[in-house]
Amino acid sequence: MAGKVSHPVFARVFARAVVTMDRAGAAAHRRRLVAGLAGRVVEVGAGNGRNFAHYPRTVDRVLAVEPEPRLRAAARAAAAGAPVPVEVTDGLAEKLPAPAGDADAVVLSLVLCSVADPAAALREARRVLRPGGQLRFFEHVRAQTPGLRRVQRLADATVWPLFCGGCHTGRDTVAAIRAAGFAVAELDHFRFPDTPLPGPAAPHVLGTATRD
Repeated sequence: MAGKVSHPVFARVFARAVVTMDRAGAAAHRRRLVAGLAGRVVEVGAGNGRNFAHYPRTVDRVLAVEPEPRLRAAARAAAAGAPVPVEVTDGLAEKLPAPAGDADAVVLSLVLCSVADPAAALREARRVLRPGGQLRFFEHVRAQTPGLRRVQRLADATVWPLFCGGCHTGRDTVAAIRAAGFAVAELDHFRFPDTPLPGPAAPHVLGTATRD
């Protein structure tokens, strides 16, 4: 199924939006996401490669998987300036092009909201991780308040997925990570951007889980 995902309009908008997001504070969250990693890393849904600059030099290599052609091309350009070796390849979260048990860490960054089958993607993440390996995740998730959850349900049932590359704002991603057999070791809930009136995609989590 590699090469079958194309969202050209979203890819162009996303490439501009992430620059603004990083200036507003997302870059700091990206640094936290990958801090302290070492060895072999698989990054799922690498987008245009905004995480690459933050990988510590203790990482031996990153296999960055991105199915959208325009974002993948941008990620390859970003990989050339990364502080660690990064290989960017086509592929889907539900079928990662990596051997079982090969990765010391899997990184998920704003991707589980838009994959077709989050449970399958998490099973794949678990498959490619070695026992004891880490799952690092930075995702927007289901709101903790009933009012914002209603807003998310409305957004997901109408135009949001259409205009945002298949994104769904109300997925209970932390529950899905636990259901996939991961033990969540660290978890930070926050809103981004932290505005007085939060949008449906404002609730975020950043955390670490381990594979047994």
